[in-house]
Amino acid sequence: MKTNRLFRRITAAALSMSMLASLAACSGGEKQEGSGEAAEGKVYRIGICNYVDDASLNQIVENIQTRLDELGEENGVAFEVDYDNCNADSNVLNQIVADFVVNDVDLMIGVATPVAMAMQAATEDNEIPVVFSAVSDPVDAQLVESLEAPGSNLTGTSDYLDTNSIMNLILAANPDTKKIGLLYDQGQDSAKTPIAHAKEYLEKNNIEYVERTGTTTDEVSLAVDALIADGVDAVFTPTDNTIMKAELAIYEKFIDAKIPHYTGADSFALNGAFVGYGVDYANLGVETADMAADILLNGKNPAEVPVKTFDNGTATVNTETCAALGLDFETIKTAFEPLCTKVAEITTAEEFGDLEG
Repeated sequence: MKTNRLFRRITAAALSMSMLASLAACSGGEKQEGSGEAAEGKVYRIGICNYVDDASLNQIVENIQTRLDELGEENGVAFEVDYDNCNADSNVLNQIVADFVVNDVDLMIGVATPVAMAMQAATEDNEIPVVFSAVSDPVDAQLVESLEAPGSNLTGTSDYLDTNSIMNLILAANPDTKKIGLLYDQGQDSAKTPIAHAKEYLEKNNIEYVERTGTTTDEVSLAVDALIADGVDAVFTPTDNTIMKAELAIYEKFIDAKIPHYTGADSFALNGAFVGYGVDYANLGVETADMAADILLNGKNPAEVPVKTFDNGTATVNTETCAALGLDFETIKTAFEPLCTKVAEITTAEEFGDLEG
């Protein structure tokens, strides 16, 4: 696969050209001896790798970069960012991370579980700090020993999915739900735990379920056809990048069959799914940047920085899809509000989503 390589440098606006010249002359500046804070004018190099182009992950990256720019200006330092996207290609991913090591970055940021795992393997000996983002279950992925005490050179932010809350939304919208489809990619680590929790919930509540999986857009499309033939009343998908990439190709099938698709991120709803429920990915990016800056500027040890989790309380409803399904948005909103901290509205934006990956 041809990699979509992009090199982007971010420097704080408060740094003048004369300051940068001075930095070059003094090898970038060092931390002041005995101080936990970075010396003014220091340049930090950060390698950021995104797993795949989708609305949620791209939103994280954009907010990481914007926040680093703000923090650089506030602290009188510069963050030089080397950004790349592996487009879900493991060979490209490993090369990108290897390049970060060769380029002697001060810190790596990995967006999504596969990237964090590749960075973990690449930094086992050199112990370059790694801050991950959008890792649904960092303990199960063996990235950290615990959320409270990561224990090594990795920490970060999690988009942990509260599966029971989504199941409750499905039943609030349609109390007569008898059969739910589970649509996911078995190879996605982010899908394993929420799918297991969904099964537990459905079995406990005596609701039938059927599983359909796919690893490519074509396979996912066939899985959707099968779910429709199975006669499911609703479909659940966790924060699964494979299904996210396929959403634009499948959402109209669900609409035509009058089957609501409930998902684990607002980006799915942006690409046509009925509901996306989960974290605020813009805020996830900001918090990730804050953690990275705290490690670099204040000397925090990643092993002792707790993984940050969030309240998964926002349900994003695609109002166009809602209407096409024959549902009334105000009625849905009223049903959802007691179960959410917020009910947001969105419409389909087909410029998002990459169906060629």
